[in-house]
Amino acid sequence: MDSKTNIQELKDKIRIFCEVRDWDQYHDAKELAIGVITEAGELLDHFRFKTSTQMEELFSNSEKRSEISEEMADVLYFLLRLSQKYDIDLTTALNKKMDKNEKRYPVEKIKGLNKKYTEL
Repeated sequence: MDSKTNIQELKDKIRIFCEVRDWDQYHDAKELAIGVITEAGELLDHFRFKTSTQMEELFSNSEKRSEISEEMADVLYFLLRLSQKYDIDLTTALNKKMDKNEKRYPVEKIKGLNKKYTEL
């Protein structure tokens, strides 16, 4: 469904969900940012102290994969809600950031480097 859904549709769905529950009163920028980081921490819990092999095995287990995808959805929910409440165009923001990253990390200087041991 990712290929058939646009960001605005998701933002509208979340806006309606929150409006009918009168949640605007709880969703200021600080609370939504806290939600992002809290849910991101819950996502990280699935991978913390795991080897690469163990992490791959998580995605092979349907129950664990479902739990991980729910945490990812929670992170996305809070990012979308924050952008919806404060009229941030995520596509524009991401494109600008990617342009900035293209300049900061040019392929000819970055590709093949072991960033763990090399300063940029």
